[in-house]
Amino acid sequence: MSLLPKDGPCPGSRNSLPESVIFGKSAGMQLIRRSLEKLTATNIPVLLQGESGTGKESLALAIHRRWSGNDHNFIKITCPAVPDSLQEEALFNQAGRATLFLNGIVELDATLQAKFLQLLQDGPLGRHGDEDAQVRLICATNRDLEGEVEAGVFRRDLFYRIDAFHIYLPPLRQRAEDIPELTNYLLQFHASRNQTQCRPVSEELMELMQRYHWPGNIRELENLIRRYVILGSEQVIANELLAKVPTEFNTEQLSGGSISLKKLTRQAARDVERRVILKALEMSGWNRKVAARSLNISYRALLYKIKQGGMPPKRALSSRFVAAVSSQD
Repeated sequence: MSLLPKDGPCPGSRNSLPESVIFGKSAGMQLIRRSLEKLTATNIPVLLQGESGTGKESLALAIHRRWSGNDHNFIKITCPAVPDSLQEEALFNQAGRATLFLNGIVELDATLQAKFLQLLQDGPLGRHGDEDAQVRLICATNRDLEGEVEAGVFRRDLFYRIDAFHIYLPPLRQRAEDIPELTNYLLQFHASRNQTQCRPVSEELMELMQRYHWPGNIRELENLIRRYVILGSEQVIANELLAKVPTEFNTEQLSGGSISLKKLTRQAARDVERRVILKALEMSGWNRKVAARSLNISYRALLYKIKQGGMPPKRALSSRFVAAVSSQD
């Protein structure tokens, strides 16, 4: 458990992101920003869901600042990491005005779920909407909480108590337009922390970063930027991303249990096309005009296909990209 001072997170905390960085420009995050306007005047419970590393704690801090103006404490409890005895003490012995942030709420055991429900019903957390209420509750999880309810792992009545206002944070791969601002902020943050100078990411590498699928989300992006700041080599980022190049087919589309055969065929065709183009570029010494002629397409069409296929625009990045794609065969 961490109890932050009245002025919120310490200045050196990466989680104390400015709102311009938290929300960026993507449509999904802008919708969340507009939703928060409705939360400012109330302290109803908020449930944050999203994959690991999507920035749930940063958003919780933003909600806290908007609601309290930093006049209240921000109390973070990481449920999976705290022993049961300390969980109980943290949950039931907090006094004063505060935002209570429970990260990993699904990890509360059955006994604590029951006690927490009682606190929500009868204690200070139960007086939501009351002008004298001093506690705001924000819960977060990277798991499907409704699925956990159906599986009997999480109490249904507790779920409905904490799910008064639901926010789903999209994964980073769905908000590629936000990557430049996140990257620039993280570069400045870690360069300052390490007392070093760091060149901005080039346009070519930024395009590659925006096409990467980021399974670790913002946390993975930050770890990559931290290594770049320390080592000072842009090629470090390029090599790591190119070594993880995914196939065109995104298995998330099977989550609903079915997929269009026509759509799957189109994706497979695009994947084959990308491999053929990469081979032609490699054989031509990365001379794009020669490669276009060998493929019997216009130079302009080749440039478009390179961009649409997420291929590196320059020879400097090509060898690892070709190796990564070839390894998938």
